[in-house]
Amino acid sequence: MAEKAEAEARSASLVEAVLACSGRLEKEGLSGRISRLSCRVEELKDDVCSMVNKRYIEFLPSMQSAKDLESQVEELSGSIDQLKSRIEMEVQHDLNVAIAEFSELKQQLERDTLVLTGLKQLQEFETALKQFNALLPQKKYVSAACHLNKAQRILKTLESRRGFELKILKALRRELTMQTQNIIYLLGQEWQQMAVWKVPQSKEAGSLESAMETELHLCKVLSKEDVVPGPTVASVLQAFAILDELRLKFRHFGQLLLKYILKPLISHPSLQPLPEEHPDAVTLRFRSVGSNLGHPSPVEVFARIKLVLEVLHKYHLGVPLEHCAEEENSSNLVLAEVLGDTIWKDISDCLIRDCLVHSIPNNSSKLGQYIEVIKATEEFEKALKDMRFLKEDATDLLTYARNVNCHFANKKCQDVIVAARNLMTSEIHNTVKVTPDSSVILPKMPDPGAGDQLKVQKVSEALDKQATNLENEKRLSRHTFSFPACRISESVQKLMVLAYQTLQEASASTDQCCIQLFYSVRNIFHLFYDVVPMYHKENLQKLPQLAAIHHNNCMYIAHHLLTLGHQFRGHLMDGIATFVDLVPGFRKLGTECFLAQMRVQKEELLERLSSARDLSSVDDDDNYSAANKAVRQDISAENADRLHMLCQTMVDEGPLVFMPLPEEKQNRPFQEEVPVYVLKWMTFKELMLVLQASLQVIVDRWADGKGPLAAAFSAGEVKNLIRALFQNTERRAAALARIK
Repeated sequence: MAEKAEAEARSASLVEAVLACSGRLEKEGLSGRISRLSCRVEELKDDVCSMVNKRYIEFLPSMQSAKDLESQVEELSGSIDQLKSRIEMEVQHDLNVAIAEFSELKQQLERDTLVLTGLKQLQEFETALKQFNALLPQKKYVSAACHLNKAQRILKTLESRRGFELKILKALRRELTMQTQNIIYLLGQEWQQMAVWKVPQSKEAGSLESAMETELHLCKVLSKEDVVPGPTVASVLQAFAILDELRLKFRHFGQLLLKYILKPLISHPSLQPLPEEHPDAVTLRFRSVGSNLGHPSPVEVFARIKLVLEVLHKYHLGVPLEHCAEEENSSNLVLAEVLGDTIWKDISDCLIRDCLVHSIPNNSSKLGQYIEVIKATEEFEKALKDMRFLKEDATDLLTYARNVNCHFANKKCQDVIVAARNLMTSEIHNTVKVTPDSSVILPKMPDPGAGDQLKVQKVSEALDKQATNLENEKRLSRHTFSFPACRISESVQKLMVLAYQTLQEASASTDQCCIQLFYSVRNIFHLFYDVVPMYHKENLQKLPQLAAIHHNNCMYIAHHLLTLGHQFRGHLMDGIATFVDLVPGFRKLGTECFLAQMRVQKEELLERLSSARDLSSVDDDDNYSAANKAVRQDISAENADRLHMLCQTMVDEGPLVFMPLPEEKQNRPFQEEVPVYVLKWMTFKELMLVLQASLQVIVDRWADGKGPLAAAFSAGEVKNLIRALFQNTERRAAALARIK
């Protein structure tokens, strides 16, 4: 009990101390009250013990005493509860007040700390600018750029916080911008002295003449100014990188490099780079060697570009980028990689478009030789990756080169379509004669396979055994299914040769290339179906002969389409390639054009015959004359005059061809001997005279078969000319009677 009292006393002292700090205890101390309660408890404890002793040990009557003690205990317990409640209430209240005051003090402390941090950052900003201004005159551009970068980061932090005057931040930002532009200008001046371009202004950029006058001077270190050592190219470019201006500077430099050096090296086969090395400097010049015709080989182009990039790497770009000490997780880039990221896309596109495209073979037999180009491309990309101009995962050129089969097929298909279209738009009237013996000459097709040969052999042996019994005595002509003899356009014959040659190429190519070439041949015939009728529409409608030739052309193509796929069976798409579906369209195309021209001719003939009064009453002289004119269409006087003019031009200018000597007078004897070399020359001159001669002149020149006209023409030919040139009159009849 004593220990409990002591503990309560200590608790009371603690509570009293807490309440005393709050200044809210009453005049009577809490500890005094607790002390009195403790004493009263001890007294009560003694009384209880005494009562228990008397009752259970001494067995004395104690009913009244027990009741008194019980009432005292209850009273004391109530006093303790009241005191406890009061203590809890006052302590909790004072604790809430203390917490609120503590929170307010904490917020005040945070505000003070924030202000103090801002002031410290302002001090760091000022220090960074001072160090920057001290380093800039010494041309220590990397350190100066780092301090300027530090000031930039500090200002961004200040701008992101509240509580600072906007006017101060604007002033700081203005100062920082001025200093940034100042160092960028100075770095630009240094860079212009380290990379000096000499380009012709009067010549077209990219031409061979312009490239031969282009120079690029690269310097590693600039000369000293007073006591300040000159900056190195690495320090200038690294300062640009720290200020995030390097890519912009390299973009401009890269465009000049592409325009005046790299693209001309790709485009001109004769252009060669000539680097001239000096101490800490190099000058790139160019010269033309050999012919500049055609396209350069990829191997040569790769070697030239590699040489130029090696010079850049050696004198400017072969150093890693330094970073400021404050920067973390900075990537380990080199200057060459930054330039490569800037210009590689343009370089690769130019190499593919102006070099690799032209190196694709035109014939499948040359595809095996393309391995040299693939190997050169692989070595070129590896060299660029070693110099860090190219990233490790960049394979644009090598991917294009390795896909040569696809490019070959695309190029071949394009060339085939272009050639076919040129043939379709050429003149139709240039014709050649085809006969049943005519055929397209092609190289011998490879054997389909040993297995197929064995099957064919077995089947042939089996059929030979039965041949004696099944053979028919009557045989078909070998020309039964041949195309009949006629004239077709020379361009159509060349078109069919092109189709056969393309299919021959397809049969020796890869599966993918084979499919593309096969469908290119089909596209040739689709193109013919669409282009020829529209392109030659006017001539096909006006000229009957061209309509007939077009009809023959379509039938000739349809005839070959019947067996074209069959001739390449076993070599194209597993034997399923066919052109038979195109045959009806071509037959219809030729037939419709021919029938349309026949209808036109029929209408013209009916129109002419209508003037003959339907050939009725031809016994009448007038009706017979009209009918005869409608049927025969005599040559009109106007046409005769025009023919005479054409002949006169030939007579006047034809002899001028005979001019073996330089002097014109000396050539006259040769010109007078034209009839010796042109056997029909006199006949031609007589015909010209007849075109404008009268009946009497013609009869006189005939001279009963002894004149010059008789030497040039037979009697029947002269009579036909008279009938064609003159109307049927008595005078014409008399003239015809004298021509015997």
